[in-house]
Amino acid sequence: MAESHSVIIIGSGPAGLTASVYTARANLKPLVFEGLQPGGQLTITTEVENYPGFPEGIQGPELMDQMRRQAERFGSIHRYDLVDKVDLSERPFKVYVGDELHLADTLILATGASARWLDLPEEGRFRGRGLSSCATCDGFFFRDKEIVVVGGGDSAMEEANFLTRFASKVTLMHRREAFRASKIMQDRVLSNPKVHVLWNSVIIGLIAAEDGQTLGAARVKDTVTGEESVFPTDGIFVAIGHVPNTAFLEGQIALDPAGYILLQDHTRTSVEGVFACGDVADTRYRQAITAAGTGCAAAIDAERWLDDQGLGHA
Repeated sequence: MAESHSVIIIGSGPAGLTASVYTARANLKPLVFEGLQPGGQLTITTEVENYPGFPEGIQGPELMDQMRRQAERFGSIHRYDLVDKVDLSERPFKVYVGDELHLADTLILATGASARWLDLPEEGRFRGRGLSSCATCDGFFFRDKEIVVVGGGDSAMEEANFLTRFASKVTLMHRREAFRASKIMQDRVLSNPKVHVLWNSVIIGLIAAEDGQTLGAARVKDTVTGEESVFPTDGIFVAIGHVPNTAFLEGQIALDPAGYILLQDHTRTSVEGVFACGDVADTRYRQAITAAGTGCAAAIDAERWLDDQGLGHA
């Protein structure tokens, strides 16, 4: 027999865990499906220095663990399972984990978005140790360093321009001979004396520094000549886009052309009783603190919606 819940939260990054804190404190006893990467992308971040309340910084996994324990203190239930599919055609909503069925009066979607990486075997080794996908998160650690930004779109231009506040030199590496970014973004970056461009180049390997732990260089291939070379660098920022984790929602809810959840009113989605928060609906900020804020908002919206429906509390 299927279990029934007032609130099911799918996702366990800052948005999902904040939503679980708020719904648990409202005595809604939320069930949280944490997925294959409990804690979200912050669990692959080493030092987090821009989250309020931690003047000395905090390790990403530790921050997520504290959020989880805070939610559990108020009665939040956490499962380290991946939701395979949902049926939002009628209420209660159906949430499937394999052959296991769960029913929900309301649903909060906080599945986030995953950064596109370079698909190199060494990437896992260097993430958080010289390899990053977030300039706002990690740029501070590269003060007076020489770094590389990979990409050719607006995101890459924004990252490169931002990183010149810290780095002594930023090399913008692009696989083609022309950027696809908007002209105004290109002009802004190309006029920056700290930015240098390496055209027709792709990274085919990563090399450790002398300490054997951090990133020290990239193996680069010229896409025109095929020539390979070693490019020394203190850090690499990958800015080739994000992929929202919404494949299991296709056909169930309104998504934009890139797959992000479209919001109708604050955290409300196209399906009444379904709310979304965090990076799965955010194409602009993608910060832990903004995700947490929308997680709070989604929880409050869900609680008020349940009250309006006369569904009360768990």
